[in-house]
Amino acid sequence: MKHLLKLGDLSKEEIVKILDLADKLKYEKRNGIEHHLLKGKTLGMIFQKSSTRTRVSFEVGMFDLGGSALFLSPRDLQIGRGEVVQDTARVLSRFLDGIMIRTFEQKEVEDFASYGDIPIINGLTDYCHPCQVLADLMTIRERKGTLEGLKLCFVGDGNNMANSLIVGGIKMGMEVSIACPKGYEPDSDIMKWASENGKFTCTPDVVEAASGADVLYTDVWASMGQEEEFEERAKIFKNYQINSKLMKSANECAMVLHCLPAHRGEEITGDVIEQHSDEIFEEAENRLHAQKAVMVLLMAD
Repeated sequence: MKHLLKLGDLSKEEIVKILDLADKLKYEKRNGIEHHLLKGKTLGMIFQKSSTRTRVSFEVGMFDLGGSALFLSPRDLQIGRGEVVQDTARVLSRFLDGIMIRTFEQKEVEDFASYGDIPIINGLTDYCHPCQVLADLMTIRERKGTLEGLKLCFVGDGNNMANSLIVGGIKMGMEVSIACPKGYEPDSDIMKWASENGKFTCTPDVVEAASGADVLYTDVWASMGQEEEFEERAKIFKNYQINSKLMKSANECAMVLHCLPAHRGEEITGDVIEQHSDEIFEEAENRLHAQKAVMVLLMAD
């Protein structure tokens, strides 16, 4: 594993290795055991999209690992004034030990990996969100004891979260169902791959998708950059909500996860969030541990 660009690049064994190390690092942090595995290393964090969890978890993670993190917004880089990715990647490779990028186009992340000489971590693109799904898989495995054979249902827009959940879930032996309106399905190539490699369904029927689910998952109806579409999307997605009624279609002990931030009363009701808050905020914490594992595996000597 040279980079983390998308989960499709990783084998099941590599994902398990990340999750096992994340569990170990979480145990050590909670018990006050230092693990300065990246002492003297510096991570550059490029943010074309704003963030709460991504910035804080990567910055704290590097501190925990004995290294340092450098926040870089478009205002801080010449890339914001027209310097091409190829040149920026070559220059930053001379200064840094790794780069995390949170941006719009997947191609930008791929280009950094092609032209740079250091590990590149995809902190989010419009295509996928691998770091979030590693934390999701970690949380499910903690709570359920396994991933193999569980049913994961995603309700909402077939966005970057849906794309990565499909890949991560199928690779780990889960059944994956997607409930979304027609015209808002996940990436067609990912759905084709999932159908050929595991048990996968995509349907506009929310109840059908949620039936027998062990994990229900949702995300906002309008992602970052789609704010102008919100009113239209609110009408289209009004029935794609995790609420107490939908919970009855899932298994009795079903988990609920949300990548956050949540818009209560839209994609999920406030009562469901509160009933499953331990799971949702454990999931948020696990961003820290899963990403630390990724950084160690990519950046340690």
